[in-house]
Amino acid sequence: MPEPTTPNALAHAAVPTIVVVGHGMVGQRFLEALADRGLTPAAGAARVVVLCEEPRPAYDRVRLTSYFDGRSPEDLSLVERDFMERHGFELYVGDPATGVDRAGRTVTARSGAVFPYDTLVLATGSYPFVPPVPGKDARGCFVYRTIEDLLAIEEYAKGAATGAVVGGGLLGLEAAGALKGLGLSTHVVEFAPRLMPVQVDEGGGAALLRTIEDMGLAVHTGVGTQEVLAGADGTVTGMALSDGSSLAVDLVVFSAGVRPRDQLARECGLAVGERGGIVVDEECRTSDPAVFAIGECALAADGRVYGLVAPGYEMAQAAAEVIAGGRSAFTGADLSTKLKLLGVDVASFGDAHGAAEGALDVVYSDARSGVYKKLVIGRDGTLLGGVLVGDADQYGTLRPMTGTVLPVAPEQLVLPAGAGGPVALGPSALPDEAVICSCHNVTKGAVCEHTTLPEVKKCTKAGTGCGSCLKVIGQLMPPPEDAGLCGCFPYSRSELYEIVRTLEVTSFASLLDSHGREEARGGDGCEVCKPTVGSVIASLAPTVGASGYVLDGEQAALQDTNDHFLANLQRNGSYSIVPRIPGGEITPEKLIVIGEVARDFGLYTKITGGQRIDLFGARVDQLPRIWTRLVDAGFESGHAYGKSLRTVKSCVGQTWCRYGVQDSVRMAIDLELRYRGLRSPHKLKSAVSGCARECAEARGKDFGIIATAQGWNLYVGGNGGATPRHADLLAQDLSDAELVRLIDRFLMFYIRTADRLERTSAWLERIDGGLEHVRDVVVHDSLGLCEELERMMTDHVAGYRDEWAETINDPERLRRFVTFVNAPDAPDPSVKFVPERDQIKPDLELLAGPVLAVRTLEGTAS
Repeated sequence: MPEPTTPNALAHAAVPTIVVVGHGMVGQRFLEALADRGLTPAAGAARVVVLCEEPRPAYDRVRLTSYFDGRSPEDLSLVERDFMERHGFELYVGDPATGVDRAGRTVTARSGAVFPYDTLVLATGSYPFVPPVPGKDARGCFVYRTIEDLLAIEEYAKGAATGAVVGGGLLGLEAAGALKGLGLSTHVVEFAPRLMPVQVDEGGGAALLRTIEDMGLAVHTGVGTQEVLAGADGTVTGMALSDGSSLAVDLVVFSAGVRPRDQLARECGLAVGERGGIVVDEECRTSDPAVFAIGECALAADGRVYGLVAPGYEMAQAAAEVIAGGRSAFTGADLSTKLKLLGVDVASFGDAHGAAEGALDVVYSDARSGVYKKLVIGRDGTLLGGVLVGDADQYGTLRPMTGTVLPVAPEQLVLPAGAGGPVALGPSALPDEAVICSCHNVTKGAVCEHTTLPEVKKCTKAGTGCGSCLKVIGQLMPPPEDAGLCGCFPYSRSELYEIVRTLEVTSFASLLDSHGREEARGGDGCEVCKPTVGSVIASLAPTVGASGYVLDGEQAALQDTNDHFLANLQRNGSYSIVPRIPGGEITPEKLIVIGEVARDFGLYTKITGGQRIDLFGARVDQLPRIWTRLVDAGFESGHAYGKSLRTVKSCVGQTWCRYGVQDSVRMAIDLELRYRGLRSPHKLKSAVSGCARECAEARGKDFGIIATAQGWNLYVGGNGGATPRHADLLAQDLSDAELVRLIDRFLMFYIRTADRLERTSAWLERIDGGLEHVRDVVVHDSLGLCEELERMMTDHVAGYRDEWAETINDPERLRRFVTFVNAPDAPDPSVKFVPERDQIKPDLELLAGPVLAVRTLEGTAS
């Protein structure tokens, strides 16, 4: 960084000086806008000085919480490595402005340095509002605004058990998610009667509340914080609430909104609003023509202080254009929002609360599943706004249609399948002038000028803000010409597998930063690459030295839905549990244990097609207790929730059957215990038949074994289900050792070369050379890989650990398995059952949801 420069050193300068106070997201966007217009020192057009209060350059505050998912502060940076040097900008980190002399046109920094200016741009942002309650300064109280705040929270949480967040808005819920991720039992206290009161209405808040409580957070709405209680040593011990109740907590995070940072403006005599904010006109110019204000510190010409990044970016663009000598204006901004809070999609756009005269609501609400959709429609059929909770897939298309008449009846856009909807309105329904990216004001026409997502991001910046437009942008792109896995990686799954294996990569973030597309590096990845890479790392964990537990650290954020709780989520919000029963063989004692567990926990029991017993109807908080009973009896996870080996089915074989020629049960048990927990591109199923009568249906499996008088025949690439395929014979008359060796090679070669979510049947038909090529590789070792494939399987077998046992033996891992934090043993009142055939089944009337009353444009119910 350059040394601070005094006014005397600039006496010879012939170019104007622009001083920017603040280097947050909006400040950085302003610098980029100057660079776009050639108004940089490198171009000889201006001297640009940037005073930054924080100890690091601008970073992505929108994704601040991703720090707790494994992103480092450097990963969050918004500043390209050579950006400042390339353009000649002077950045002073950790040296904020402390005073402005408007008469002398100078700015004084905390270091004592004085900078003259011709143009001053205030981008000081906002500060967290902390309610003036007693005890707010106790040790253990934090705000949630900067990376330093997160580092302090992370450190303090190591000695805490329970935390509370004051504020149930956007940032408050993110903070709550962070505390939960740190292993704390977490409370959310919101003074308003619902969560996210600014963005969602009462119905949306109710759906959000239900879903968040299901995740184990305790939510207290309609109450305020009266006092933060502290012990004799000054540390937090609890909170007193306005309804007379209290909470025992060790840590408190205040996230009750923000206020404009306008102190500098006040002190130097600039006009400020009655409730704060630096008054600016449509050009973002303050009451002093030489001073501009942009972002959260500014009170815009429409009388609003905007707390979202998109309006701040628009202000930055407008101010840069005016300073460069052009004409531009900021008259207001779209306040639409889409984000994922604690895994829940939440979106609002336009007139979300239906404030316009004559507005009508079209609503679908299913409290059980946490889905709420509301469209606000004008009497002429114009879409005015909407709220989407739990299912916001249509946000990217609906938001740009705000202000237009929908091409279909609005109720078709909110109803679920089978009830008159949904109708998919693809991006093709949007006009070219529709704004796709509201953060950077990018239209569909501008997006369609490019052919890849990275190109769109680089040339238009669309998709680099909040990210809510990425799905629509992806739909607008032509099919990629390369074989890349997704817009984040230029490599296929098999290529990524080789990279992870060869370089011993153990984290998604490091793989993306080192081998992702240039534009995707430093990002979060997408719904395609995250579970794919998670599976690759899990399958290679013993070889590359990664953790074999899929919910450890960063791996947890990469997993598919069922893996998050090591159980299968069912339609009514309960879970099913499938203990492993190798080969379908079970002792009477173990059978009795399963019966007792099912009886004691009130579970529905069903014998599966894979010769196992499925236990349905468990609540998330019951899972560890059920697992403990099963593990103590010698059971382990059957991995019914994972993309891994499910079962190795068997007939009774020669031990009992008069037609059997080999011991199929013993072989099935040996194979299931060998390949249990093996993560793969898709689920794996197997079977062993003791004779050619094929009672175990081995030829409908990914790898099937049929006994012969001389040994075993190995079949591969079979599949049942929607696209049945008979398996092909790979080798015949194999000894036990030969059979296991070939299966080892086949499975590891499949895992190494298959595409994401590609079953062995599809892989065998797609791979160049098909079955013959696979036979050459795994039987004849044509590529010289067999020794390595066998070694990797040996590593897997040696490194296997039962995920259920790993969980119940670790108190920290057990923290995620609760329904309600403040009442961990209380049943979920929405998970209900009714009797059927001496067992239980989900309450179908409850599952059907509420009776819908959809009002037409004439206001009559239909």
